[in-house]
Order: sequence, then structure tokens, then C-alpha cells
Amino acid sequence: MSYTDKSTNLQQNFDQENLLHRMTNRIRRSLDLQEVLATAVEEVRSFLGTDRVKVYQFDADGNGEVIAESIHQQRLPSLLGLHFPASDIPPEARELFLSARQRSIVDVPSGRIGLSSLQSSITGKSPESENIYYRRVDPCHIQYLTAMGVQSSLVLPIIHEDLTQLAKPQLWGLLVSHHSTPRTILKRELKVLQQVADQVAIAIAQSNLLTQTRAKQQREAMVNQVTTLLHTLPTIQVQAALEAVITTFDGAGGRLYIEQSEELYTWGDQPQLFNLENSLLEQHPVWQNWLSKSKNGEILAITDIYKVSGLRVLSAAFRSTQIRGLLVIPLRYRQNFIGVLSIFRNEIDTEILWAGHRDQNQQQLLPQISFDVWREQKKGQAPEWKDEEIELAQALSHHFSMAIQQQQTYQQVQSLNINLKQKVQEQTAELQKSLQLAKALKQITDQIRATLDFKTILQTIVREVRKLLVTDRVLIYQLLDNNSGTIIVEDVNDIWQSVLNVEMPSECFPDEYARLYLRGRVRAINNVSTASLSACHQDFLQCMQVQANLIVPIKMGTQLWGLLVAHQCNTPRNWQDAEIELLQQLADQAAIAIGQAQLYEQSRRAEAKARAKAVELEQTLDELKHTQTQLIQTEKMSSLGQLVAGVAHEINNPVNFIFGNLAHATEYTTDLLELISLYQLHYPQINKEIDSKAEEMDLEFMAEDLPKIMSSMQVGAERIRSIVLSLRNFSRLDHSEMKPVNLHEGIDSTLLILQHRLKANADFSGIEVIKNYQELPLVECYAGQMNQVFMNIISNAIDALADKNRESREMQVEEISALKLGEIEHKNNSPIPSNTIRISTKLLKELSHVVICIGDNGLGMSEDVKKRIFDPFFTTKPVGKGTGLGLAISYQIVVEKHGGVMKCISEPGKGTEFWIEIPLQQT
Repeated sequence: MSYTDKSTNLQQNFDQENLLHRMTNRIRRSLDLQEVLATAVEEVRSFLGTDRVKVYQFDADGNGEVIAESIHQQRLPSLLGLHFPASDIPPEARELFLSARQRSIVDVPSGRIGLSSLQSSITGKSPESENIYYRRVDPCHIQYLTAMGVQSSLVLPIIHEDLTQLAKPQLWGLLVSHHSTPRTILKRELKVLQQVADQVAIAIAQSNLLTQTRAKQQREAMVNQVTTLLHTLPTIQVQAALEAVITTFDGAGGRLYIEQSEELYTWGDQPQLFNLENSLLEQHPVWQNWLSKSKNGEILAITDIYKVSGLRVLSAAFRSTQIRGLLVIPLRYRQNFIGVLSIFRNEIDTEILWAGHRDQNQQQLLPQISFDVWREQKKGQAPEWKDEEIELAQALSHHFSMAIQQQQTYQQVQSLNINLKQKVQEQTAELQKSLQLAKALKQITDQIRATLDFKTILQTIVREVRKLLVTDRVLIYQLLDNNSGTIIVEDVNDIWQSVLNVEMPSECFPDEYARLYLRGRVRAINNVSTASLSACHQDFLQCMQVQANLIVPIKMGTQLWGLLVAHQCNTPRNWQDAEIELLQQLADQAAIAIGQAQLYEQSRRAEAKARAKAVELEQTLDELKHTQTQLIQTEKMSSLGQLVAGVAHEINNPVNFIFGNLAHATEYTTDLLELISLYQLHYPQINKEIDSKAEEMDLEFMAEDLPKIMSSMQVGAERIRSIVLSLRNFSRLDHSEMKPVNLHEGIDSTLLILQHRLKANADFSGIEVIKNYQELPLVECYAGQMNQVFMNIISNAIDALADKNRESREMQVEEISALKLGEIEHKNNSPIPSNTIRISTKLLKELSHVVICIGDNGLGMSEDVKKRIFDPFFTTKPVGKGTGLGLAISYQIVVEKHGGVMKCISEPGKGTEFWIEIPLQQT
């Protein structure tokens, strides 16, 4: 292509302007970059009338790909989707494309190339004129284009500048036009194509910004999802969180190892440690040594595990899988190592379509002579980890570490609670056992105390003992002076004979037995027939049909008074220690029957002490549970307050900077506009170029609109400051200054800030504010906090009226649809009722309090909602549109900070009114 600055006719000028207009509109209407590029190449090809126009994008490795193309009647072969090696465009040419924004025009028949730069590659400044400098083109370039079937070409660089960062411009790609015959490029055409390239660069920047924003939103949503799963007490959902993380990272598998409990959570493909000593990868010395060499908390992103020398021993565990990529996320809480989260990524197969065969191992010495499609396939490639993935992993590391640490703390507290509960249960069981024994003893003692008859007392003892032991016979044997004795009382099962008044021969009870019983001997005979007894004693027991017996002494001071005996007559019996102990205690009760009053009092004190101990333990447990609940709630509120205070502090600094400079900016703007007006007044005859520039920028409209813009910025800055103030009020409500203020000014300022929400638009009919102010004196209060109350209540009123307006419109749409279908009769559409907010103030008769009433004619609220309206975190708004803190904070400000009254008056369908009453002076 050759170059000239001569235009043929006015139609071309019109086509050029039309092309730019279409391209600009397309970029503004569409966020799809591919659609914009396809439109650009089609429009440019149609505008130039050339055979092929393409957009060529550079890869990170310097290679490139044709990503958009338009061809006229297949006069040239399609290159869409084909890759070209980096060597096709020399580094020197790339540098000029970027630094000088150089355009090249090649005319193959003449062997000449025209070069035009938009700026100096040294100074970066634009030249005074866009001249074309011609020189002979490299023969290799001529052969390259000829092999493509191209006789003339035009190449313009596409420069990308990041809109969000102060990064250097990058050479994103090229806008290329090819023609199969020689063609001349007009100067105006080159200028138009440069403008098209600039518009494409804008579209690329917008697309990249949109992609980054969406990716950021996805990462934030992922973090929120994992946070929700990890902060669900009492049991956090670790497995679900692990699966969600692996899925987000497009992993083939992963695992979470918690060091303290040695817990392992896995999902998906896993390495197999068959021949290794440690069954867990995280416990292997090689793994631990490799991990310890990393910096504290550093994310380890391994593209290919087989190329990491430190993991050479462990790489065998991955051979049976397709895992090649590894992302290791150490979990640390403060200085403590919690565990490690590992994500595996499988190897992938890649395929690249090249324009012609390329030998990757040899340098291309000769120009390409064939551009036939050549497929390059690579197996088992390792996908790299992106910076945004590592950034997301860092955020997830914090949440996993904190959640696991909280769970471990919670489990420790629970373990302490369980241990305490177990000890309480053990002590309670012992106390219950003591209580049961004390109860039995008390029951017998009560029955003994019911009479003063000695025989009745003893009869009561044997009767209750037989019930407790569930035995056939219980008797009391009284010793006489000559070591003989008699059975003075018994309680026996009816099927067995009575042995009452039976005397035991003295030879069967020698003096040695008496001395042993006096020392406390207890004799338990499980089987009379096999026991080591004297013949006299054995015959005496058999005559009473006894097969097993249990004997405990009854002592009165230092004398053996008698024996308390239990008989088992039907079968032998193994006497239990508890039964022996019980019989001993009952024997003691019989021994001190004379001192029954003292014994009864002692048992009462024992019972009272046992009950008091049980009550004390129960109270201790309740206090522990209450203290635990308070600690958890205090920690939650403390964390929330710190978070809110931190956010408010971080926002406040830049807002103060903006707010403080707005006044100067407004003043400077006004001065500049006045200066322009003076110039226009004293120099009415202005230069044509100045007049053309003023007309192009619409100076009159700008002079009229610029003060409005500054005013809008002022209102917006004030709104942000109000939001910051709300956050600060929530985090520390007692850091305000109390002074006499004009409440009307606060209400009016609030209405001014919310003016944009009161105005009507296409979907909203607007809100009328009706003010009924009575003359009020200055009120001593926290001005900023009261303004926050007004802001919260009026904002809620606006939201309620918006909901009412939307519901009314939906009902009208449904009625119109039903009318068209013939489902209902025709009715006159009643207009949507007007939206009003009523604000009134008055001074009560006592002249000590002022009342502010703020009401709306919205949908109102039910009784259940009204009861909870001041509860923290309670909201009726959809998720994401309300925090539930506004009215709770307002109630705290009015009632607690000002000693006032705040109440809500509302009924469904009749709107809502808030009554605020505060004293004129604070005591």
C-alpha cells in the first residue's frame, strides 16, 4: 500500500465520520470484547475496501494469534485462530510499535515501506506533523507477504493502558489490513484507522476492567461462602468448605491437615503413599522439611511437582494420578502453626494451531513460505497458578486458620465442660448413693421414732432390712450373759418356718466368736453346706432351713449386745459388699436405738449437707454456662465494634481529603468561569480556532453544568461523611460532644442529603415532604447522633414508600394483563396514591421535652414486626439491602444516650410513624 493525503470526494469524509460513530456506539453498547473486535474488522474492511482485515493479539510468551478477521469474498485465505511465532515480528519492530506507536504501510511491488510515528520513541512527545518516511523493505518481509498472497499491507499498533493501575502501556496487538493488489492509503484514512485502533484499545481496557471486577466479585463470593461454612458453631463444615475451595480453584483434589488433632480431610484425587513409612503425606519428614524452608505463611504455588528437588522422594506418591500442579497453603494463627491446605491440579493436554509448520528446536532462518494449518499437540502440560488465585488462597488461609483455631478453642471449652460435667455426675452419683442410703436409714429411723416400744423398734428394723436385701428371713439374735442367746425378733417369708425364741446352744457359740464379733467381725456364708463350720453350728443352721447367711454384730459401746442376721433359705447366695455394708449400718442403727433422737438429727444434717452440695454444684454449673455465653457474646460484639471502627477510620481519611478540597475546587472553578466571562466581554472578537474549540466543547453548557457538578460532588461527599459518622456512632457512641443545637437544622440537612431519593424518576413517582415545625428552643443533645437518628428513620420511610410504589405498579400490570386476557371486567385504573413523609415537631406542655414525629403513608407493618423493630440485626429488607442496625442504634441514641422515648406507631396499610421524645436539657 502506498500513501497519499489527497481525498477524492466528500462522500469519503462522510463515510469516515460514520465509521467512527458506529464504532463508538458499538463499544458503548457492548461489553463483549469479541463482538467489538468482530465489528471493528468488518467495518474497517468495508471502509477501506481491502481483502482482509484482522486483529492480531500478542501472547505472554511473545507469540501471537489472529482473534478477529474479516475477508472479502475469500480473496485471501482465512488466518482466524492461527498462531504466529514471536520471531515473525522482530523485537526492534515491537519496541517501535510501543514507544513510537509506529504505523507501517508496505507496498510489495515497489518494495518500499512507509513508517509513521505518533510520538517520539525518545521523548514520548507527539511530532509537529505526521509525515511518512519511506525506505526499502527487508526482502524477507516481501517474501513473507508474497507467500500470504498480500501485495499491500497496513499495520497499526493497539496499545493497552490499565485503567486501574499506574502501569506502563503494553503492546496488546496489531490492527492489520491486507490487500491482494496494490492500494494507496489516504492520509485521512490512516487518521480514521488510528482513531478506530484507539477505540479498540478503549474497548480492551473496559473489557479487562469488567473481567477483573467479575473475578473479584467471584472471589469475594467464594470467601463469603467459605466463611459461612467455617463459622457455623458448634461444628464447622470443614469438608464442605474444602470441596468448595477445590472446586473454585478447578482442582482435581485436595486435602486439609490439622496438626493438633492430626485430622485429615480429603476430596478428589489423592497421592498414594504405599512404600513410605508415614501414612500421611503431611507427617512425612521430607514434606515437613520442605515446608519449613518456606517463609512464614508463604503460599507455595508449584506448577510441576516433578521439577521440585525437595519433593523428589514424595513425587512417587503422585505417579498413579494425573496430579502435576500443587498449591500449598500453610495455616497459621498468629505465631502458631495450625495445619496445611493443599490443592491438586491435574496435568492438561494442549493444542495450538500454527500458521505453517514450525520447528521449535531451530531458529527460523528463511521466511515462511506456507501458512497451512499445523497442529502442535503437547501432552501432560502443567497449568500455572495465577496471581489472583494465590491472592485468593491468601485470603482463604486467614479464614481457615481463624475458624480452625476457634473450633479448637471451642472444643477445648467443650472438653472442659464435659470433664466438669463428668465429675459433677460422679459426685452426684455418689451423693445419690449416699442419699439413697440416708433415705433408707431415715425411713427406718422414722419408723423407729414412731414408737418408744423396744420390741416395735426391733421389729421395724428386721422388716425393713428384709425388704432392702430381698431375702427370706431377717432376725436379731440377743446374747445372754453365759454366751448363750435367743432370737428375740424376726421377719420371715410365709413359706418358711418361724425361728422366733429359738435358743442357740452355748457350745455352738464359743467365747472366741464373741471376741471376734466385738472387734467388728462380719461373717458372710454363701453356702452353709460347704462352709467351714463346726458340726454344732452347721446342724443348728440346717434345722432352721438356712442355706446362706450374713451376720453383723450389734455393739453397744464396748459390749457385744447381739447379732443382726439375714438368712437365704431357698438357695445359696453370694453376698455383695454393698449388702454387707448396708447390713452393718442397719446393725449400727439397731445398736443405738436408745439414742434414736441423736441418730435422727445426725441423719437430717447429713441429708441437708448432701442436698446443699448438690445444689451448690448445680449452681456452679449454671454459672459456668452463663459465663461462657457472656464471653462468647462479648467477643462477638467486641470484634464487630473493632471491625466497624476500623472501616470508619479507613474511609474517613480520604473522605476528609476530598471534602476539604471541594471548597477550593469550587472557588477555583467559579474564578475560572468568571475569568472566561471577562475575556468574552472585553474580547468579543476571538480567534477562529478558539471559537471552534469553544463550540466543540460546548462552553456555554460546560459553564452552566460545571457548578452543578461541583454541587453534586459536595452533596455526595457529605453523604459519605454521614455514612462514616453512622459507623463511628455504632462503634463508639460516647465520643460525641453534647451541646445545645437547632434540631430543625439537623432535619433539614438530612432531607438535603436524601434529596436525590425524594425526586421522581421513570420508575418512581417521587416523595412529598410535609413539614410542620413549631418554634423550638435549642435542645441540649449529641447533634451528630440525633442527625443519624433522623437519617435512619427518613431513609427507612423512603424505602417503605418505594416498596409501596413498586407493589402498586405490579398490581396495575397484573390487572392490565388480566384485562387483555378477558379474565376481569374493565375498571378505571386508579392512579397510584401520592407518597408523603410528614415531619412535625412540638414542645410538650411541661416545657421540658420536645417531640419529633416522622411518619409515612407506606404499607405499614404487622404487630410481630413492630415488636422486633428495635432489635439489633432484625430487618425486613432483602439480603444485601439492610443490616438491621439502623433502628437499633437510633433507639440506643434516643433512650440510653439522651434519656428519651422512642416508639413506633404502625398498622398494616396505614403507614408508620416514629415518635421521638427527648428532654430539653440533660441532667
